Amino acid sequence: MTSDLAGEAEDSDLGITPTPSPYPASATAQWWDEAQRPARAPSAASYTEFGRAVGQHLIDVHDHLRAELRQLRELVEQLRDGAVDASQARTFIAQMTIRGNNWTVGAYCASYCRVLTQHHSMEDIAVFPHLRSADPQLAPVLDRLAEEHLVIHGVLETVDRAFVAFLTQPGDFAAIDAALHALDCTLLSHLSYEEGQLVEPLARLGFYPDQVT
Repeated sequence: MTSDLAGEAEDSDLGITPTPSPYPASATAQWWDEAQRPARAPSAASYTEFGRAVGQHLIDVHDHLRAELRQLRELVEQLRDGAVDASQARTFIAQMTIRGNNWTVGAYCASYCRVLTQHHSMEDIAVFPHLRSADPQLAPVLDRLAEEHLVIHGVLETVDRAFVAFLTQPGDFAAIDAALHALDCTLLSHLSYEEGQLVEPLARLGFYPDQVT
């Protein structure tokens, strides 16, 4: 079973809505075919309030990543418009993200990339094996999500290289714009697909064994 839209399955009694991607499937065609994404079957399970909170937590974590991505874009626009100088940009960065050793645009990007990579690593190492064991029918979806994580990690490397190049050639935003567009398309599409496929299993099964009662 495949789907080109996240969250097609109609789940009874869940009441949690995945966040749709703002991009059509054609926007990610360079990296993957959304029509070939496996989709889980609908569920008729009942959920506790705690279970729903567990499912919602995935969206909440993803919302943080979406907010960080917006902040990164806003910072680039401020630099492009000359609205901030290096000192102001450093202050802005310090307020938005984990402190780094160097207060630079490149350090901000590197920090964001680490947060995203850690999120995907946690899923691949801990969450996905639990879901695979608890509900073997999710295996195709989990395999596809893990594959997309690898693709996004490659896109993140491109973003990082673009910011490094910008620091040596100030004023040239072409590489940054292209890299951020790629990250927008892939990440927002992936997060939406993941929510559509995993919010319900997480509400039913938890992030780890015996979490949902």
